Amino acid sequence: MPSFADVFITDELNRRAPKKPDYLQEKLALQELVVRMVDAPEEVLPRFVDLALEITGGVSAGISLYEGDDTRVFRWRYLRGTLASFEGMPTPRDYSPCGVTLDENRPVLALHPERAYSWIADAGITVPEVLLVPIHVGGKKPFGTLWIVSREAGHFDGGDARTMTELATFVGGALSLHESQMRLSRALEEQERLAAEMDHRIKNLFAIAESMIRTTARSTSTKEEMALALSGRLHALSAAHSLVRRKVRHSEEGLRTTELGEIIDTIIRPHAPDLSARFQLEGPQVACGDKAADGIALAMHELATNASKYGALSTEEGRVDICWRSADDLLTIVWTESGGPSIESAPKSTGYGSRLVHATVTRQFGGKLEYDWQASGLVVTITLPLGNLLT
Repeated sequence: MPSFADVFITDELNRRAPKKPDYLQEKLALQELVVRMVDAPEEVLPRFVDLALEITGGVSAGISLYEGDDTRVFRWRYLRGTLASFEGMPTPRDYSPCGVTLDENRPVLALHPERAYSWIADAGITVPEVLLVPIHVGGKKPFGTLWIVSREAGHFDGGDARTMTELATFVGGALSLHESQMRLSRALEEQERLAAEMDHRIKNLFAIAESMIRTTARSTSTKEEMALALSGRLHALSAAHSLVRRKVRHSEEGLRTTELGEIIDTIIRPHAPDLSARFQLEGPQVACGDKAADGIALAMHELATNASKYGALSTEEGRVDICWRSADDLLTIVWTESGGPSIESAPKSTGYGSRLVHATVTRQFGGKLEYDWQASGLVVTITLPLGNLLT
């Protein structure tokens, strides 16, 4: 087997007589990448590979995307030319010319690398010569490598390495700019979502407060008795609202957790003067991190609010049973209403609260949400991966 010194011949780039540079071609290539970055950023990388082939005269090219230190794997993407059929092929980070390129952080030239890397030979790939150029996002985070294969040995020179390095540097900067734009876009979307959520919560708080006043007025005989009862319920509502708004915090001992039963109890308590008469809670102890607690509290808050407006809690006799169990790495919460208005059919449209619960369960937790509109009352089943609760 040949030594790596026989395979990696990067010094040849400086020994070979360079071809006459085509600065106009390089300038037009940069201009085209700029336009793609503005109008269609998803096209920057595939066009970068096309330009690499056009400028260097290679027979195949692609980008080995680095998937991260956890996997230690590259993935071949945007392949062009003779090796296009290997699109999506995984290659090892620590046993490949691409890994050497990132380690050296400079253009690398390799001669028949299949002689030193068995996986290349096993795939039936013959590489007379390959020029590899590192790509970093913003000049720092390793993104992967551009590689270009020639038809024969002795093809690439220092001019090819210089041109491809300049284009790779620009592409890395463009990727960094795109990442920043995406982060800004997500931040703006989150801000809009929070504003809509806050508006919805405030409306719900007024609706709950109005319901509390009506319920308290019916169940008390004096203004003093009413004030005392209403004050207690409003304090409970405040506690529930604080729980929903709580942010992620870390103590010196690690992630703070709240027991699931405590979260549910705190949220539903404002909806029932006599908790045991309207609610039945049953389930094992389940620890929830602060972020998970916020999500569960929000979901319970919305279900309880809807039950107070339209469901079991809108009548004197209505009840809600909440039970939960854990099995097979899943937490299942079942919300069952009874004694409320009879349900003839599922609603034709969903309100913001229902959409918010769905988004919380599916997006935050990667869970499932099922509604069963039974005549006797709504049954909601929430299934969450246990591993996503300690966040």
